[in-house]
Amino acid sequence: MDGSLLEAEDTIQNACNEVGLLATEKALKNFDTDGRALQTGSIKWTAKEASEKKYQTPYGVVEIKRYTYQTSKGGKVWCPLEEQARIIRGGTPRLAKQVSHKYVHMNAQAVRHDFQANHNRKLAKSYIQNMADWVGGIAQAKEEDWTYTLPELDEAVSTIVFSMDGAYILMQEDGWREAMVGAVSFYDTEGSRLHSLYLGAPPEYGKDIFKQRYEKEIRHIKALYPDALYLGIADGAKDNWSFLTPHTSRQLLDFYHVTEYLGKVAYAAFPQKTGKPKRKEWLSDRCHQLKHDSEAAKKLIKEMETLTRKKGLTKSVKEDLAQALTYFNNHQHQMNYAEHIAAHLPIGSGVTEAACKTLVKQRLCCSGMRWKNQGAGIILSLRSLVQSGDRWEQFWNKINQYGAQCYS
Repeated sequence: MDGSLLEAEDTIQNACNEVGLLATEKALKNFDTDGRALQTGSIKWTAKEASEKKYQTPYGVVEIKRYTYQTSKGGKVWCPLEEQARIIRGGTPRLAKQVSHKYVHMNAQAVRHDFQANHNRKLAKSYIQNMADWVGGIAQAKEEDWTYTLPELDEAVSTIVFSMDGAYILMQEDGWREAMVGAVSFYDTEGSRLHSLYLGAPPEYGKDIFKQRYEKEIRHIKALYPDALYLGIADGAKDNWSFLTPHTSRQLLDFYHVTEYLGKVAYAAFPQKTGKPKRKEWLSDRCHQLKHDSEAAKKLIKEMETLTRKKGLTKSVKEDLAQALTYFNNHQHQMNYAEHIAAHLPIGSGVTEAACKTLVKQRLCCSGMRWKNQGAGIILSLRSLVQSGDRWEQFWNKINQYGAQCYS
């Protein structure tokens, strides 16, 4: 314990790892057999001579003797210890949980550095990648079978919002493609958000797999909250509404997207170079109208129609104005913001917008990254679990209960 405190702490860390290895070695042996023959159904398994095997743990590598089994016909070798202890890719479940959680936030090389710097553990980059891929494969394979419970909320759930959006990621073969994000948000009677769940899916043509997963989540939630108001909020993409409308009793255009269009209309109202203060004032006033006047959308359509006859507008301003007018004409039935605000209902899909950044962009759009569909899917499945409250812990409880086999 001589030297600086930092040096002493490194000594303590190494000593703790040594204790961890000793304890883990004993714990692993508790899951082994005594070498006697085993029966699974009509199949009889006979033990081979106990052999040495190295296992990765959070504390280092532990080597123990354990029994493996085979039938009289040969073929597959079965290790009861690895099945019962939930060994994943030669590592203990605790290590697999640590590796995959770090991999959710960092690439394999960064995870490797983190283990060495913070745990005094050396792991190969390829091993980290393989273990995280296996855990992600379990998550994907069990998405249809495993159901997760919702947390106990402090207030009664009055409104549940379903929303969806996309974020573009760079694929190795197809260039920039849209990954999908779905969100389910729970609100109380005062409009305060109580909890949110997230789903992420890699790019796919038609988005059928993502929609099937989302629908499964919706069915589960509706069974739990049959009396809640179900509200769909999204931008104006046609595909969003073809999915959300059958599952919701009300639909609302995301207020933020509407204000983006109005921001461009402001340039038609005040096109002058010195018109910035007036544009800002105009936009603030029209947004306030939308929030508190039930007839605001109709009034804005008439105002935009008047602006189309205004002389001296540039080509780009005219195009933006025409797009905004079309947008309002197509979606004015989904712009009843005043009614929703009066009823303490949400009017924006900020939860989903944020999820596009935190779920997708922060991990999959770092410098130089290009993805294959399987790799992107694994990351998004794991990040969805981590960001959806206690689902990450529930996921590992299910592995502990049912096993760590990956069927993908």
